[in-house]
Amino acid sequence: MQLTVNGEPRRLATSLSIEALLAELQLAGRRVAVELNGAIVPRSRHAAALLRDGDEVLIVQAIGGG
Repeated sequence: MQLTVNGEPRRLATSLSIEALLAELQLAGRRVAVELNGAIVPRSRHAAALLRDGDEVLIVQAIGGG
């Protein structure tokens, strides 16, 4: 399965949820916003949102500072 994650092609052996993708990218538990094919996916739907071949995922991590 082929995805585009933050503009970079990424190959996955099987379909994953957004939650599983974040874990694989070591972003689980971090403050991130996820967009799937141009639509924001609320954190409450990360476990249920399954990725499909050709999907485009944008992940933005919130960074604090001052």
